[in-house]
Amino acid sequence: MLKWILTLVIAIFVLGIAAPHLARFIRFGKLPGDAAFQFRGKSYFFPVASTLLFSLLLWLLSRLI
Repeated sequence: MLKWILTLVIAIFVLGIAAPHLARFIRFGKLPGDAAFQFRGKSYFFPVASTLLFSLLLWLLSRLI
């Protein structure tokens, strides 16, 4: 159990560092269905379509492995 938790923490850490750099290359957040708006001077971003697409890709990858 501890091994899985440690693996999950490391994976989240690595993805958190790599996500901004990968976003420039794969256009994360620019798909139709991703919402971005400003309210009272703050920007809010909800990447709904991108999240669904990446979830589908990860699911397919997990099925192949």
